[in-house]
Amino acid sequence: MGNEKLLAKNLFDFSKSIAKPLLESIEYPWEALPKIKDFIIELGKTLDPEIYEQRGENVWVAKSAKVFPSAYLGGPLIICEDAEIRQCAFIRGSAIVGKGAVVGNSTELKNSILFDGVQTPHYNYIGDSILGYKAHTGAGTITSNLKSDKSLVTVLCDGQKIETNVKKFGAMLGDFVEVGCNSVLNPGSVIGRNTNIYPLSFVRGYVPENSIYKRLGEVADKI
Repeated sequence: MGNEKLLAKNLFDFSKSIAKPLLESIEYPWEALPKIKDFIIELGKTLDPEIYEQRGENVWVAKSAKVFPSAYLGGPLIICEDAEIRQCAFIRGSAIVGKGAVVGNSTELKNSILFDGVQTPHYNYIGDSILGYKAHTGAGTITSNLKSDKSLVTVLCDGQKIETNVKKFGAMLGDFVEVGCNSVLNPGSVIGRNTNIYPLSFVRGYVPENSIYKRLGEVADKI
């Protein structure tokens, strides 16, 4: 049993990502996670060589992107136009970095999609996650992507546990989500569009769109 609030189309504007064809092929966003690697490999072969250059096996970087020498770029990987990969960023592979997005210093990224305009600027861990258009994670934000007992991740929404059938699943951040510094987004976190998460938050399950998450059990509507 699913929940309409969790549908990918209700979290993201697909037109703001080069991953649009993948996202249009699924219902719930976590269904994209096992498909990211193969999607990148196939899409990379079709990219315009006037815009993108290939840097190693299955690594495509837009010529207008800024990549600092100390950054590690693991494939499969696509870095889109005008993106910025800062000092000591560690991209482990199976990642898409959207147009104008920022992967900041000492940020680790794996098996994830960053929509256009996303900012993960300082000391973030983003794993098995999708961050919507212009979403932003404050310094030290962590997407915890694996349960301690290694069981399949569920999403708690409206008192129901939604089965995902995936073991690794960090967080789904809708368009324009703001996450405060040093927050932990536990496995299976889904945050609706235009929502703000207070710093030092411990997040689990679904957080409604257009809301302010202050602490577990205290969520206010945006005025």
